[in-house]
Amino acid sequence: MATTTARVKAIDASYYYVKDMDRARKFYQDLLGFEPSMTYESMVTEWSFPGGESFGLYKAPEDEGFHPGGGLMFQVEDVPGTVESLKKQGVKFMGEGHVEETPGCHMAFGHDTEGNGFILHKRK
Repeated sequence: MATTTARVKAIDASYYYVKDMDRARKFYQDLLGFEPSMTYESMVTEWSFPGGESFGLYKAPEDEGFHPGGGLMFQVEDVPGTVESLKKQGVKFMGEGHVEETPGCHMAFGHDTEGNGFILHKRK
């Protein structure tokens, strides 16, 4: 197998666009369970995890437009328990919070207050 030099070495952070930074910050602070590690005015909020990964929110200027995204998987210890807890707080899940079981994981698909999709995930 040939060895190549990668241009991209890692993913430093994953971000979602948001319309309402205060509302989105509260949603993710509650979901993640800890305070942001960095904020910049009302434009950026970021959380850093012990493994070095970061997740953030970005409020784009109005002329850039807003487009919800999706696809981030947040690792949790108990997918069904976390879903039930978040549903009581008003978080919306696809399939009423059905937990999908695959050969490699358990997962549930939800939406934040901005319309961005996320997945609660646990590997087997």
